[in-house]
Amino acid sequence: MLDAETAQFVDAATALSATNLEAAFDRQIDLWTEGGKEASEAAGPSASANSELDRRIRGALLPRADELDEHLFGLHTDALTVISTAAQAILTRRRLTAEQFTVLVTPFVELGFDIPADPESRR
Repeated sequence: MLDAETAQFVDAATALSATNLEAAFDRQIDLWTEGGKEASEAAGPSASANSELDRRIRGALLPRADELDEHLFGLHTDALTVISTAAQAILTRRRLTAEQFTVLVTPFVELGFDIPADPESRR
């Protein structure tokens, strides 16, 4: 079962405008070479948690697929990716370093999401 913080993040992130989701994905790509790839690998949740997370994100974005892809071809898939990556970091925040956590949630922090980077506030 997803914790409340992760579920709230997914609900808010999947409601973002197409423009903001595009910006978040572009920022994630920028951060990929700055430790994002390694951090993403470290953030992998259990298979059952990942399945639940995936269902929640896909369920929220599927009705918006046409809207997102009209804005930018492939944005539906890009949105799935960027939201999933940040949500996995939030879900597994207790085992990530502050740097790993920060690089994975930065695309949403830059959009105004309140996601504490301080390890103590992530516990």
